[in-house]
Amino acid sequence: MKWGDLPTRRQRHILNASLGTTSVALVEASKMQNHAYASRQFALSLAPFLAAIILTIGTLFGVSSAANAQQTTASSEKIWEDLKGDVFGDRAILVDTGVVRIEAPKRAQDAAIVPVDIYVDPAKAPDGIKSVTLIIDANPAPVAATFQIGKDAGVTHLSTRVRVNDYSYLRAIAETQGGQLHMAQTFVKASGGCSAPAVKNQDEAMATMGQMKLRQFPPQETMSKAEELQLMIRHPNNSGLQRDPLTQYFIPAHFVQKLSISQAGRPILSMEGGISISEDPNFRFDFTAHGNGEIQVEAIDTDGKVFRNQWPLEKTGL
Repeated sequence: MKWGDLPTRRQRHILNASLGTTSVALVEASKMQNHAYASRQFALSLAPFLAAIILTIGTLFGVSSAANAQQTTASSEKIWEDLKGDVFGDRAILVDTGVVRIEAPKRAQDAAIVPVDIYVDPAKAPDGIKSVTLIIDANPAPVAATFQIGKDAGVTHLSTRVRVNDYSYLRAIAETQGGQLHMAQTFVKASGGCSAPAVKNQDEAMATMGQMKLRQFPPQETMSKAEELQLMIRHPNNSGLQRDPLTQYFIPAHFVQKLSISQAGRPILSMEGGISISEDPNFRFDFTAHGNGEIQVEAIDTDGKVFRNQWPLEKTGL
């Protein structure tokens, strides 16, 4: 069917059902207005519903997503220009100052698990780094995650894996303790990451959900004075854009929304994440250890489930 044709009764029914789902999302989101982070949570929760509607309309009217032109550096930049005011207001963002650096493959082997490394240079930000926001311009929910860095935690490197839905700039925006914003970016060629099928089936994912493993790399292995940890969390991190292979219905968005990592109650790193973080979230980072206190982790997902674990500060196996 072409765009100029009128929809059939069945097509109108499906479209109305999709719009009804979005209306429910709007009502639920409006209940969050008394929270300081309401606007960001609204965007994260609504994006999967809007994207699902776009996919549904395209299917109904014979518009293939493959026919759509992929993003270019110029179109990705245009998205960023329209987006940055919603995330950072009218604050100045300094580019390529060396305070922050981001690395990712130029062409991803798997758009659903694109590795990304973020580096911050404390020497170029004497007042310290407060947070780093990871943005993927062309994703349905561009703000992939915001990482808060604990005071005196000594974090200079963080790596994770993300979904990339289309050719896009990946941007890391670091905020110093003094409030300055510094940005670095890299362009990645990948597509379809947000709707790619899960690696594990849903039953298996639910059975192991919340399990954690911690790997520690002592200073003599990292060739530095810093400790390095790798945290792995079992969680489907459903984006809301994936389909059940049997029913072809969209699987509801369900992901790790908050994460905090500390040593003996002293904050090291925390995250507020969205649908762009890959299935089975994986984070590797360095930090400055203080004493021999235990490493403590707490993760909270969008269903309100809380997962906790702790480990002694010593080399642990997978």
